Amino acid sequence: MTIDRKKTKKIFIRDVAIGGDSDITVQSMTNTITKDIDSTVKQIHGLESAGCDIIRSAVNDDDDARAISKIKDRTKIPFIADIQYDYKLAIAACENGADAIRLNPGNIGANWKIKEVVKACSYLNIPIRVGVNSGSIKKEFFDKYKGVNSSSICYSALEEIELLESNGFYDIAVSLKASDVLLTIESYRKFSEMSDYPLHLGVTEAGPPSKGIIKSAVGIGTLLAEGIGDTIRISLTSSPIDEVRAGNDILKSLNLKKRGVNLISCPTCARTKVDLISLVEQAEKELDKIDKDITVAIMGCAVNGPGEAREADYGIASGNGEGLIFKKGEILKKVSEENLLEELLSEIEK
Repeated sequence: MTIDRKKTKKIFIRDVAIGGDSDITVQSMTNTITKDIDSTVKQIHGLESAGCDIIRSAVNDDDDARAISKIKDRTKIPFIADIQYDYKLAIAACENGADAIRLNPGNIGANWKIKEVVKACSYLNIPIRVGVNSGSIKKEFFDKYKGVNSSSICYSALEEIELLESNGFYDIAVSLKASDVLLTIESYRKFSEMSDYPLHLGVTEAGPPSKGIIKSAVGIGTLLAEGIGDTIRISLTSSPIDEVRAGNDILKSLNLKKRGVNLISCPTCARTKVDLISLVEQAEKELDKIDKDITVAIMGCAVNGPGEAREADYGIASGNGEGLIFKKGEILKKVSEENLLEELLSEIEK
């Protein structure tokens, strides 16, 4: 089964395409002080290894802006400068090599300031992501549509876009985030009918991983399954690497990304005769290091185990203190419990 994605405009953040027929990308945001170049670069390297496609960093002052070119010299993925309120910082970020700007035109101020930002972005071919959160709705729309809802969010976003379009700028992506999952879904659905600009999906302020990954999987996953969305960020109170891993897992679960190992495992029951939970935990850590488009099944008993393992590229079907190693549906060997993971990894590396 494939998902029929809505066709949106295509923009480029450096060499990474967003929208159109391009792959859905995973983004994250650094939580280091941007001007602390070594710490920021170290974090971005970790995110690159985890499968992040685009990184964003807050630019709070001129030192942050000047750091962008040095950060880019030492990293690979495109860099988005996150700007709030100060149009001069947006221009400085452009001049120092930012690949895109994230801002709310409405909080930049007078139209002449927006024109200056647009002029810099146009000259350097730098796209702008405009973003509306449920907490940043313009009072005019809050009053007109009687509070925070999909209408006040969408029309706030349209006004932000019109501010850019009125200055001849169309290289735009849009986000409409809320911390409420249903409001997020409704807002993106509505806006998708109103515009064909590429959409950056997210459930904002989703919380710690135990809660935030579930909210994000439900909200973002629902929209992606409906063909809505071109790039995603999972917003967690955690390491940005957790955001990237969760984002890639959401895409893989919908067959929207073929990068990295797809691990399936059973929930265990009284028929399980090996320490499957520990085995899977160890396997997950090792398999995260492997950049192959494969499915690995680790199953705990002889009921569903052999069938699931045979359907996978590689697998383990556990027995009583031992297990069978499978490859492409063929039994390779019987192995004692303590050697199962080692033997499985060895076969995958071959």
